[in-house]
Amino acid sequence: MTSSSARDLYRRWLDELWAGHPGAAEQLVGEDFVGHWPNRDVHGPDELAATIAETRGMFTELTFELAVGPIIDGELVAARWTGRGVTPEGNISFFGNDILRVADGRFVEYWTASSSGS
Repeated sequence: MTSSSARDLYRRWLDELWAGHPGAAEQLVGEDFVGHWPNRDVHGPDELAATIAETRGMFTELTFELAVGPIIDGELVAARWTGRGVTPEGNISFFGNDILRVADGRFVEYWTASSSGS
């Protein structure tokens, strides 16, 4: 995968998948996808889509903005983002770092770390 293709794939990860677009997980991640969250691992596109829906369900509005990257190094893609949302308690902003591994044009592994928000 070219650096340009990897950048485009990450933009879709942030702009489509995390925006809750139906079918995005199936298009962007492989069947053997493993996402490593600090408290659990997520397997495959269906579980990933459910995890994202669960996250989005905590907010009445939720958007993400790319802050740094994506930076491409071989099969790895890294980026930093800022999330902004609205909860019943009010506005919240938080940030995170993503590292993803690409194989055959899809993401197959994901490591993330994010702040708890303020």
